[in-house]
Amino acid sequence: MIFVQHLLIWLVLFSIPFVLSYGQDLDNNRLIAHFLIPMFFYAMIFYLNFFVIIDKFLFSKKTLAFIIINLGLIGLFILLKEFIEANYFADLIKNRPQDENREGPPFKLFLYVQMLSYAAPVLFSIAIKSTKRWVKTEAEKKEADNFKLQTELQHLRYQLQPHFFFNSLNNIYSLVDISPDKAKSTIHSLGKLMRYLLYETSTELVPLSKEIEFMRKYIELMKLRLTDKTTVESSFPISEPNLKISPLLFISLIENAFKHGVSASKESVISIDMITKENSVIFQIENYNFPKQISDKSGSGIGLPNLEKRLELLYPSKHQFQQKIKDGIYSVYLKIET
Repeated sequence: MIFVQHLLIWLVLFSIPFVLSYGQDLDNNRLIAHFLIPMFFYAMIFYLNFFVIIDKFLFSKKTLAFIIINLGLIGLFILLKEFIEANYFADLIKNRPQDENREGPPFKLFLYVQMLSYAAPVLFSIAIKSTKRWVKTEAEKKEADNFKLQTELQHLRYQLQPHFFFNSLNNIYSLVDISPDKAKSTIHSLGKLMRYLLYETSTELVPLSKEIEFMRKYIELMKLRLTDKTTVESSFPISEPNLKISPLLFISLIENAFKHGVSASKESVISIDMITKENSVIFQIENYNFPKQISDKSGSGIGLPNLEKRLELLYPSKHQFQQKIKDGIYSVYLKIET
């Protein structure tokens, strides 16, 4: 593909004289001496720089050597051009109009113009190589950033799973003495939840319907250890739209509600609500706030920080996360644009 592009460009350049002189007679010798031969030298300078000199010297920070080599090449090609004209196209010089009062351009000006014309392909090759190098560097940087992001997300996911498992085991432990049958049922339910965690959340996105099913099962699991003093209200979309979302974003909020919103001696309400609007998901939780004692080691306290970090990585500028405590009620508002 690149070969074809270069071929087309040179075909266009070499066809310029024929296009400009359409309908007129062309002096073939003049065309060869003053256009085709210099163009051939331009191409040589361009490709020598493009394939060898720029990589070996300029990009290796050997700038002085790069300049000297190119000056040497330009000088060589200028001398070659003059030699070819003098030896093979002498008739062109003889046939020039003679005017005693007319003087040719000063040698310095002639040399300056020649140097500029031969420097053009050098600068052009530098521009193309630098652009290609920049594009490659940006692609590598993007790949490295993406790898770093995926690694960090994977770490956060692996961090979340033991955290979830640890909290669930604490709940089962509290049921063993009180209600062995409930504890047995809870272990069975936990097995289903862990299967989802291990086998269905390894992808970048999961259907929202599966995430909702997981949350419903977890809520039912948590309700097994509650007394009549706690009321749990939950509402999810009846027919979930065809939305996909990063897995396990909401479970930490539900865990937090059950951890801090339940009291053994006081009545409490946990309200969980999810709605969808076009391409966005809105998730809200309200629960009574019963701060845990310092001596309470249930849970590891990594759930919400983990969630906030994942939201920053997965949905930058595409999420709203707010939490507040007012009149003893802790509320969370999370909106994600998919």
